[in-house]
Amino acid sequence: VVGCRIIGSERERLLAILTNSFMPCNGRFPMLILLGSFLLAGQGGTFEAALCLTLCILFAVWMTLAVSALLSRTLLRGAPSAFVMELPPYRRPRVGRVIVRAMSDRVGYVLGRAAAVAAPAGALIWTLANVQSGGMPLLQRCAGALEPLGRFFGMNGAILLAFVLGWPANELVFPLLVMISQAGTALTAAEGEQVSAVLTAAGWSSRTALCVLVFCLFHWPCSTTVLTIRKETGSWKWTLCAILLPTAIGLLLCRLIAVL
Repeated sequence: VVGCRIIGSERERLLAILTNSFMPCNGRFPMLILLGSFLLAGQGGTFEAALCLTLCILFAVWMTLAVSALLSRTLLRGAPSAFVMELPPYRRPRVGRVIVRAMSDRVGYVLGRAAAVAAPAGALIWTLANVQSGGMPLLQRCAGALEPLGRFFGMNGAILLAFVLGWPANELVFPLLVMISQAGTALTAAEGEQVSAVLTAAGWSSRTALCVLVFCLFHWPCSTTVLTIRKETGSWKWTLCAILLPTAIGLLLCRLIAVL
């Protein structure tokens, strides 16, 4: 999102920002790989899993182009502009200055925004997992309340709750999903056959995994991205659009998969 600053046209900069979340970030890749492995369980090995991930990325690229074309004809109509970027002269990098600038301008900025949301989110997750109501953790009650909505979109309440609570960082979604499915009280790591066993015990089918994979590709951006979009656009309207656009498309695709 910050990299969109180099685009001179305000209209095309907004196009790039609004479609940014259609491409999977590093936080989504582990979940995409695990879901692909679950879908292909017993049907292949590393090559098939890599092919599944590649198809996901290609689908995300196609969706990015399709949504960009749609926005160009609706909300962001206008004539396309030329884009010229002048390359600066090449100089030998100064390692010390590069490290200092990277830490202050990039790492510090991202960590500061992430911590502002991650700390209260961590407290909320702990509270929901450890505080009980009527002999049941609040986490399970919330998952039960979301169950009808989750079933409507081919998933379940635990899946939707994991995505909601994973808003601070996409890396949290799958550990949260495992914790809720196992009725645990702490985030745990699970991989390989253990993942398949947990998901199968939770009543997952291939259709469920496909819906989750699609929703993992297309849902709201994480908290740091949302805050950055708000800063870069200076508008809550465009920030809300950046949240609703991928989410609406992801839910629509999940509903189509659920009824087919």
